[in-house]
Amino acid sequence: MGEWTKFKHGDKAPNDGVYMEVGEDAVHMGIEDPQKIKLRKGERFPETTNDDRKWKRINKS
Repeated sequence: MGEWTKFKHGDKAPNDGVYMEVGEDAVHMGIEDPQKIKLRKGERFPETTNDDRKWKRINKS
């Protein structure tokens, strides 16, 4: 069983890392100036700026 790759408000971070807001069509259209946050394992994700967005980990440090 693998790890989730996208998270919503209130979910707990599975690992330490930097997470960025992504949208449903982020691959094609992108998000202008997306939020980026640094979380430690177990911390909860904050609200996104739009209900259609999720959080996605962008690095593994």
